[in-house]
Amino acid sequence: MKTFPKFTAAAVQAAPVFLDPDKTVEKAVALIHEAAAGGASLIAFPEVFVPGYPYWNWTMNPVKGGEWFERLYRAAIDVPGPHLDSLRAAAAATRTTVVIGVNERGRHSLGVLYNSVLTIGPDGALIGIHRKLVPTWAEKLTWTNGDGSTLRVHQTEVGPLGVLACGENTNTLARFALLAQGELVHVANYIALPVAPKDYDMADAIAIRTAAHAFEGKLFSVVACSTVSDEIIETVAGDDAEARELLQRKRSALSGIFGPDGRPVTEPLIDEEGIVYGEIDLSRCIAPKQMHDIIGHYNRFDVFTLHVNGKPLQPLVFGGSAEEQADVVMGGLGEDLLQPIENGGGRGAVPVAGEQFQR
Repeated sequence: MKTFPKFTAAAVQAAPVFLDPDKTVEKAVALIHEAAAGGASLIAFPEVFVPGYPYWNWTMNPVKGGEWFERLYRAAIDVPGPHLDSLRAAAAATRTTVVIGVNERGRHSLGVLYNSVLTIGPDGALIGIHRKLVPTWAEKLTWTNGDGSTLRVHQTEVGPLGVLACGENTNTLARFALLAQGELVHVANYIALPVAPKDYDMADAIAIRTAAHAFEGKLFSVVACSTVSDEIIETVAGDDAEARELLQRKRSALSGIFGPDGRPVTEPLIDEEGIVYGEIDLSRCIAPKQMHDIIGHYNRFDVFTLHVNGKPLQPLVFGGSAEEQADVVMGGLGEDLLQPIENGGGRGAVPVAGEQFQR
């Protein structure tokens, strides 16, 4: 008889140690151990948790914000790199699947930063890197577009897992692309957005988007959002009273776990730092699909067709085999791609599950 994973998921709602990747990763590692001690097998962190979100894009003009871009670029992380090694080691030590947002430096240009979501398996392997397809509004001043090569669902110990960052969760086609790959566990990571228009309630917006995807796809969605710390307010706003008021706005963050009926499985956390735990039983996804299975019997694939360009978009493409080209795309990670972490790991092996990078 077919069985389905049952496990505890943890959604981390916290602020980074702003623009300090070392201390933010230390905080993330501590939170991984805390969530694992709480029984979690899947641990989700906020968008660009390492080392923070470019709030200055919303409070300063682009010229003034330019110097802040450089600060963020210098504080961003490399993949592979020592910060990733620490996160991999924590996932392996706790035997948890970890999803975390980072600012990732591009490998070919000093002007390229990606809003990336890393998925790390319980053996320490880097299962996937998803780069946000389209930065939202003022975010375009900071991040480069991702591409369709990272829009993948991965087979993990907690089930078929897909991720989207923040506003991507309003992109119907991106969400359908994950659902059509058999997604049953979705991680949506967000940042607190107190700088939105006055009539915009970010907590409600997150809940609506999360419930919509869970209900439409008949799946579980784990949503993790950052908070705005006093440190962030002091750093970004300084003596700017208007910016300070914006950054202090309430109902800017919501984290929780939602079920295939679109309802939260436990009370979501709003604004405050903490960890939300929820029980996930993927067998609950079966019965609702008998009524509405939008990737199966409740669709008309003779009427509707979605084409996804899954090729990596690069400024330079070398000829050769698919394996050689994939190695160029990933910056020459070498032969260690499928090796799990051993004895805490290190720079010597940066494993990446290979399915997503087979072109």
